[in-house]
Amino acid sequence: MARRRKGRDLNGWLVIDKPAGLTSTDVLNRVRRLLDARKAGHGGTLDPLATGVLPLAFGEATKTVAWAMEGDKTYRFTVRWGQATETDDAEGAVVAESDARPKRAEIDAAARKLVGEISQVPPAYSAIKVEGQRAYDLAREGEAVELAARIVRIDRLELVSIDDADHATFECDCGKGAYMRSLARDLGELLGCHGHIAVLRRLSVGPFTEEAAIPLDSLEQNAQIADAAELLLPVETALDDIPALALTDLEASRLRQGQAVSMLARSNLNRIRDLENGDTLCAMSGDRLVAIARFEGGEVKPIRVLNL
Repeated sequence: MARRRKGRDLNGWLVIDKPAGLTSTDVLNRVRRLLDARKAGHGGTLDPLATGVLPLAFGEATKTVAWAMEGDKTYRFTVRWGQATETDDAEGAVVAESDARPKRAEIDAAARKLVGEISQVPPAYSAIKVEGQRAYDLAREGEAVELAARIVRIDRLELVSIDDADHATFECDCGKGAYMRSLARDLGELLGCHGHIAVLRRLSVGPFTEEAAIPLDSLEQNAQIADAAELLLPVETALDDIPALALTDLEASRLRQGQAVSMLARSNLNRIRDLENGDTLCAMSGDRLVAIARFEGGEVKPIRVLNL
């Protein structure tokens, strides 16, 4: 029999303002120990160099992590012109240099070319798997890593400031899977001067924002850490853009048992009038989330049942 992991059964989300120099897993482990939480995960990895919004899921909220990671993201980052690095950020060795420096009009024009659905090659030092191994592991072993280009969505890439001749700061709104390190590299290539990320901060992930983020050191210095569980956001926070469907007690009971619930009765037409076949929804019993479900063939079918 598997040994039950020790700790408290906490359910919900905590948004941490990640400091530079730690991996996302480092932060997760520190907060988990601090809260004495039995089960936890994070909603979207940040590089060690990066700071900002890192949503942590506890207990039943871990079942909603996949939806959190699908959310749109906003970043602010500073590009260092004149140098390309092996990691596309300041942590890697410089592999090419240029004396050219772009002007504002040139930067604006290059940024416009990288907005929309674009083809982007991920950094060689990334967590993408190549034949079962992480690309960054292969790159660190000295292997040449060639990753295939992927289509990503960039909704906004705005030049915020030219900080000096060598640095410019941008903000970016994007969809899932977009790499800011690749954007910095591609901007440098378009401008003929090379470029890499010098500073990177994530401002939001889906519904999780910088304003709601708690600095890690503040949390660790909290003498009343037993009360930190009160800081948790509801499990369904990650699902704020998914429609809710109110259930009867009998329907909720069926879903909790993993059974589908038929909505074909005439009395249900008003409840499902805005749903389309294949829609994902939050099945609710009062204010309690019962399951993430799919409306399909006139039935509500559970995808993930939550024990709240």
